[in-house]
Amino acid sequence: MHRSVRMWGMAVGLGALLLWAGAAAAAAAQQKPIVIKFAHVDPGDLFVSKKQAMAIAFKHTVEARSGGRISVEVYPAAQLGGEREAVEGVKLGTIEMTSTADGPISGFVPEVLVLGIPYLFGSEPVAWKVMDGPFGTELAEEVRKKTGIRVLAYGETGFRNFTNSTRAVRGPDDMKGLKIRTMENPAHVAMVKALGANPTPIPWPEVYTSLQTKVVDGQENPVSTIVYAKLNEVQKYLTLDGHLYSPDFIFINDKFFLSLPPDLRNIIKEAAVVGGNVGRSIQQINSLLGLETLRKAGMEIHAPSKPELQAFRKATQPPVIKFVEEKAGKRWVEKVQKAVAEAEASLVVGK
Repeated sequence: MHRSVRMWGMAVGLGALLLWAGAAAAAAAQQKPIVIKFAHVDPGDLFVSKKQAMAIAFKHTVEARSGGRISVEVYPAAQLGGEREAVEGVKLGTIEMTSTADGPISGFVPEVLVLGIPYLFGSEPVAWKVMDGPFGTELAEEVRKKTGIRVLAYGETGFRNFTNSTRAVRGPDDMKGLKIRTMENPAHVAMVKALGANPTPIPWPEVYTSLQTKVVDGQENPVSTIVYAKLNEVQKYLTLDGHLYSPDFIFINDKFFLSLPPDLRNIIKEAAVVGGNVGRSIQQINSLLGLETLRKAGMEIHAPSKPELQAFRKATQPPVIKFVEEKAGKRWVEKVQKAVAEAEASLVVGK
């Protein structure tokens, strides 16, 4: 009887030990942070790269507010591939997050092409209101439905301007015959064709070399990008026409996102908004200061007059709008035009 009691006690003790070990293992598993891989193609210096500034702001916001339950690993400088590869990685779930301009996603979601209508936005505040408002929300839902990729928020690539190494460009006629690198966005290609130039889509990591070796004569990007990529070393002329405004989409794999507890989803969403605004701020200050940097580096900079801008707009808008309507539908063109008109009206002094 005494031996049975002892054996029973040992069994209870062993059971308790196993339960404790199981609980400890579960606790350890819970303590292991969820890892988010955030990839982008910009440099790793947050003071020159809006995407890196965005990613670092996102990382620290998420890690602090989640109490360490989430760990964000940032992979800049195309470590996990170019923009298209990163978007495909998020779509497949091999990468949790990325941030790109509109070019790479337009191949999956034609509705994004409406952002490629030239001279659509008159200023950054107008663009911010449109992208952060109902239009941006509706476009994000279209992306999610068609790709399984969720748009958490928008940052900023900025207003794009033409550069080239051949001649000064003051009007549409000066563009004729130039080979211009574009993003992999059919609307951008249509715009360059409308100017009589030869569009050549080239992945961003290959742009500098393509300009250096004269595969193309020029390209188009925001001033901040021209500065950090040192394109002034291989480009002589800059035209500040601001033909396109590109937002930075902050993407996350939707299946991964929905697998998280609601509190963590909220933290991620809010952190993306913080990151997007930080990225916009870095882009703005670097573009403003960048003009002086490019002048000192020897670039010839031309700011088009209103008549010159009108000539660019007249040459490019009608054919591009027609193209976008064929691909995305007239309804989406009307949606973005209406959103722009409302944003402009809301920003008029005295309203």
